[in-house]
Amino acid sequence: MSTRRDSRPRRLRGLPRAEVGGRRVPVATSGRARLLGLSLLNRRRAGPGLLIPGCRSVHTFGMRFPLDLLFLDFDLMPVSLRRAVRPRRVVFERRAQAVLELPAASIVEDG
Repeated sequence: MSTRRDSRPRRLRGLPRAEVGGRRVPVATSGRARLLGLSLLNRRRAGPGLLIPGCRSVHTFGMRFPLDLLFLDFDLMPVSLRRAVRPRRVVFERRAQAVLELPAASIVEDG
């Protein structure tokens, strides 16, 4: 019998997943996941990123690496991209309905 341990951070375990821009990411549905996001994690444990629905602003307090922030509309279509946002920042996008937090340099643009 295998007792394989879940290596994901506790706040990301059991969250639903969604496909955004061709990547499958956890959706921050719990208060803890929404508040903490990817903060206090190292880059490797951050995984593929985190989708935060109903969100127009993000703080990077407690981050250990820069983030690419992809702000999305209601249909999860990109509204704005902020690259390599450093720790200890607050970023706001009034048109956004959700944000996808990704480790910096995770997004490769076509063309």
